[in-house]
Amino acid sequence: MQEKDMVNDAITTTKASIDSYTKAITECANQQLRSTLQQLRNEAEQFQYQLFQIAEQKGYYVPAPPADSTDIQQVKSGLTGGGMK
Repeated sequence: MQEKDMVNDAITTTKASIDSYTKAITECANQQLRSTLQQLRNEAEQFQYQLFQIAEQKGYYVPAPPADSTDIQQVKSGLTGGGMK
């Protein structure tokens, strides 16, 4: 297995863990357990971002170009109800 494949696999696995933590948090009634899951999710998000940075630096991942401010405002308006009719 090549390094690129290992990094991408780790990113995919970590993202799946983040999804699982998020689902468990939304269904958790025990505040202590909920806080623990939130901490684990936050740590997994930081780890995923570090992996993303490695992938980007090595050219394994090329992000989409940044959106312009008009596009950002349109999405923001749509999400906050400003663009809904």
